[in-house]
Amino acid sequence: MLQAGQILADTIAGRVVGVSDGDTITVLRDKEQIKIRLAGIDAPEKAQAFGNVAKQRMADMVFGKDVRVDAKKKDKYGRSIGRVWVASAECQSSDCPKTLDAGMALLTMGLAWHYKKYEKEQPEEERGQYSFAEIEARGKRVGLWSDPKPVPPWEWRHRDKTNDSD
Repeated sequence: MLQAGQILADTIAGRVVGVSDGDTITVLRDKEQIKIRLAGIDAPEKAQAFGNVAKQRMADMVFGKDVRVDAKKKDKYGRSIGRVWVASAECQSSDCPKTLDAGMALLTMGLAWHYKKYEKEQPEEERGQYSFAEIEARGKRVGLWSDPKPVPPWEWRHRDKTNDSD
């Protein structure tokens, strides 16, 4: 059994049967449901501003579709963490190549942060692309960047835990 943080090199191919939020999906592979946390991004929580929009956009992109996940490791919750690839919406054939990076797409829409805490785990080119996509979205003030002071999910989660203990 893999422990949290251990390196995992696995390609998971299957159909998306669930979208928990903007950065967590469930993939069905050979009758097994696998929770996937998208690598490189952190989307707003559902109860947070833009959280439901991020979840809906992710669902629009991947729900009911075949995906390929390049899984890199497991997190402390047992989720596989990886890059999720899906065919673009324009392709209507069942054998379309999976060329759309769902995490990058969410960044481009301004519905996620590039997760800097884990950026060193990304290859340099990917890290640069993700960072640039966030900067572009910020500059265009799209999605959550239309808010003058968007709260990053990691700060929101910490604040939420602090408030629970009051």
